[in-house]
Amino acid sequence: MMPAGSLLDTHLTNLAAALVPYRRCESQLARWGADLAHRLATGGRLLVAGNGGSAAEAQHLTAELVGKLHDDRQPLSAIALHAETSALTAIANDYGYDDVYARQVQAHGRPGDVLLLLSTSGASPNLVRAAQAARDVGVTSWALTGAVPNPLADACDDVLAVVSGDTQVVQELHLVTSHLLCEYLEQELPAALAAADAAAIVRRVPGEAGSVRAGVDVVLDGGAAQQVDA
Repeated sequence: MMPAGSLLDTHLTNLAAALVPYRRCESQLARWGADLAHRLATGGRLLVAGNGGSAAEAQHLTAELVGKLHDDRQPLSAIALHAETSALTAIANDYGYDDVYARQVQAHGRPGDVLLLLSTSGASPNLVRAAQAARDVGVTSWALTGAVPNPLADACDDVLAVVSGDTQVVQELHLVTSHLLCEYLEQELPAALAAADAAAIVRRVPGEAGSVRAGVDVVLDGGAAQQVDA
């Protein structure tokens, strides 16, 4: 029998308390997953960053996307900025640690990309600056944080906040969030890829190799072909 007030009991009690409000995040997780599926299917990229344990969780997420979560599928573009160690240390040395992510966002970010920033406190200056850099270059920014309000949540376009004052619980539910984000993404991905293929066909220029002509060619008795608009 578990002794009252044990470390395990306290930890699980805190985790259970955080799970109640976390259940309300379902629609947001589904929306983020579907949005990300369509962005990555059309050539967008996910950039992620965090500090300490949040850095490890960010890299866990990119591994699931470049690799796979469940079934085999095409690799998806996702980069953990903290894993660019030579760039990170050079930027820290030349510009200061507060700019280690912002400068990489400026270098790699393009409109249509998503920057996902993980922070239990939501107060890390290097992540806040990265969110500001994302806005400057037209990249959508999402934050995974602990309780709001916090500076990172305010700097990002959207935030999923774990309601808990326990840092470990926040990190654990951030990991759950990463897995669920991949689940919802992979659920939406076939439709996203089909939509991307359809859009690519429409964008092809008539007359170029691989283009699709609109209408139907009708061959008359004289042998001349006329195009009838469909």
